[in-house]
Amino acid sequence: MAQQLVYSSKINKIRTFALILVFAGILLMYAGILTKNIEWLMVIFFILGLLMVVFSCVVYVWIGTLSLKAVPVVCPNCDKPTKMLGRVDACMHCKQPLTMDKNLEGEAFDEKYNKRSYAKSQKKR
Repeated sequence: MAQQLVYSSKINKIRTFALILVFAGILLMYAGILTKNIEWLMVIFFILGLLMVVFSCVVYVWIGTLSLKAVPVVCPNCDKPTKMLGRVDACMHCKQPLTMDKNLEGEAFDEKYNKRSYAKSQKKR
């Protein structure tokens, strides 16, 4: 049985990372409460937890601005609106690989197509 690859939207990947940062920061602050007898350790856990939560807010703002610049498209597979970042991306709903580049239609899905080094190597050809 062939293994089917499942792709994920870049926007969803970054949002998931930010959500993990929030929960990790809260867990660190909770660890700080558990170590309240050792004050310096408690303070370190609280500061690290707070920094992780603040960094997640920065990531959420950043992905929000990227999402505003993303190209809205309708997925041909599920007919739902989704947003594309880069030359290739995946549908946010059904994980269908998408591209708007006519040269990449029919090619195997690979995220290397979004890298600048790949674009430069294609221009040289």
